[in-house]
Amino acid sequence: MGVLNVTPDSFSDGGMFFSAKAAVERALEMLEEGAAIVDIGGESTRPGAQPVSAQEEMDRVLPVIEAVLGARAGSLISVDTYKAETARAAVRAGAEIVNDVSGLVWDAAMAAVCAELHCGVVAMHTRGRPSAWKTQPRLDPDEVLPLVRDGLQQQLEQAQAAGLERERVVLDPGFGFGKVGEENYPLLAGMDELLALGRPLVAGLSRKSFLGRTLAGPNSSAALPVGERGNASLAATTAAILAGASVVRVHDVRPALEAARIADAILAADRFGDPVRG
Repeated sequence: MGVLNVTPDSFSDGGMFFSAKAAVERALEMLEEGAAIVDIGGESTRPGAQPVSAQEEMDRVLPVIEAVLGARAGSLISVDTYKAETARAAVRAGAEIVNDVSGLVWDAAMAAVCAELHCGVVAMHTRGRPSAWKTQPRLDPDEVLPLVRDGLQQQLEQAQAAGLERERVVLDPGFGFGKVGEENYPLLAGMDELLALGRPLVAGLSRKSFLGRTLAGPNSSAALPVGERGNASLAATTAAILAGASVVRVHDVRPALEAARIADAILAADRFGDPVRG
C-alpha cells in the first residue's frame, strides 16, 4: 500500500504532492513500482495537526482519485479518512477501501456508511486524538499489546453491529498512533498475537518517528530526520511481514516490495520446509 499525502503538513512529505498534478504523477509512479494499493489522504494526522473540514478534504482527494483511475483504470485505491462524508464521496469516485485511522470511532456514521457502500475497510487502533498524544500517560511494555488487541476486538464488534461484514474489515495496530517511542516495539514484537482476532493485518511503520529516535541513540534528544529513516523503515516493515502482516503501508514502494519478497520467501521456507512447524 503506497502512501500518498495530498496535504501541506504531513510529517514525512507534507506539501510534496499537495497539487493534484503532483499527486497523480506520484500515484502512477507508485503503481508502476509495484504498489498493489494507493492510499490517498487529504488530512494529516501527525501530532498537533489541525483538522480540516470534510469539504476541504474532498476537494483535495477526489480530483486525484478520479484522475488516477482515468489514467489507469482498475487501479485499487484506498481513501485515508475518518469522515463518513469523505468516505462516501471517495467510494463513489472509485475508491474501493476506506482506511480509517480512528477505527470507525471518530465519526459515528462511518461504520454504517461503509456497510452501505460495501467497501473494504482498514480499522486502525488509535489511542486518543493526536492533540492528546504528547500528554498521555506512558504505557508499560506489557500493557501495549493487550490494549491494542482489546481495542481492535471492540472495533471489530462495533463494525459488525453496524452491519459491516466481517470479511470486509482488516485491522491495523496503529504504530505511532498514541503509542510513543519505545512503546511501539512490544507491539511489533508481539503482532502475531493479533492474528487471533481472525482478520488480516495492515502495518504502517514507514518513516515513523520512533524509528528515528532509536537510530539517534539513547543520548540524543531528537529523532533522526525523516529522510534518514529509509533503512530502518525497511527493517521494521520486514519484521512486520514476518510477524503476520498481509499489507504494509509504505512511502518508498520499490525497496519495500523487494524486502517483502524476501520476507515472503522466508515465510514460505518456514511453512513448508519444516514438517513440525509447517
